Amino acid sequence: MRFGLPRAETLQGGSFKALILTVLLSAFMFQLLRTVGLRAFSMASETYTSGTHSAAFVTCPNDTVARDLARGIVERKLAACVNIVPAIKSIYEWQGKIEEDNEVLLMIKTRSSKVPALAEYVRSNHPYEVAEVISLPIDQGNPPYLKWIGDIVPE
Repeated sequence: MRFGLPRAETLQGGSFKALILTVLLSAFMFQLLRTVGLRAFSMASETYTSGTHSAAFVTCPNDTVARDLARGIVERKLAACVNIVPAIKSIYEWQGKIEEDNEVLLMIKTRSSKVPALAEYVRSNHPYEVAEVISLPIDQGNPPYLKWIGDIVPE
């Protein structure tokens, strides 16, 4: 008894081409099918798909700017929650000089798909010439909290 693929010479031209095509399509479709499958499993089992949400960070010159930005972000449903972290010290290079400033940090929880709109809102409403808006995908977390972010922030 023999298992495995038949030898190429035993296959007829059409059968061999079909086999090669099937193998190639399987290889190329694997990533797409994996992504779709993980998404479907996630929806069916109410688990979280890594990277669906992001934590974004924005520095502000003072508490007033931080509060105004945070409130606008949440009111516009660009994020579910914004933490305001007071009294951070930033040391950075700006226009050829080393600067040191007291700032306020916004820690923003949102959908990854909302990060571009969030960045645009911050750029349009921030007093800095170059506002810091960076984000990191959330890999894992408390499932009810991650679900809450998804419930608050529309796709």
